[in-house]
Amino acid sequence: MLDRRAFLGLAAAALLAGAEANAEVPRPVNTLGSPNGVAIRGYDPVAYFRDGGPRLGKPEFSVRHGGAIWHFGSAEHKALFEADPERYLPAYGGFCAYGTSRGYLVKSEPDAWSIVDGRLYLNYDLDVRKTWLKRTKTYIARADGSWPRLSARDIR
Repeated sequence: MLDRRAFLGLAAAALLAGAEANAEVPRPVNTLGSPNGVAIRGYDPVAYFRDGGPRLGKPEFSVRHGGAIWHFGSAEHKALFEADPERYLPAYGGFCAYGTSRGYLVKSEPDAWSIVDGRLYLNYDLDVRKTWLKRTKTYIARADGSWPRLSARDIR
């Protein structure tokens, strides 16, 4: 027979396990080509908005978010991200937005980017970006439809 302390410990463990099972599954983040789980090859996502394009971040200005490490070019960019990560996170975890619209997850290149309606989209390369820009709204709608299925995969 369990004593009260053992019973309470088991009950707490069961509740914790249930809460973890119901916790939201983190969405995949593009860490392809980056060592140690660094997102989008170490580029600063805030720089696309604030500096007008890709800038390599620095490890000393890092944040762990969504299962990945994000680098920033300055303490200011790090603080902006921490205050509102959803504003600066690239769509579809930083995977190629066009690829996501076609139903698959592939790498992206930092210089193949666009901001549409305040959201950062990355593409596989500059040629794919040209295709992406021809029908951006259509591709976004398709990618939004594909993302829930694709993001449920374990990509590790």
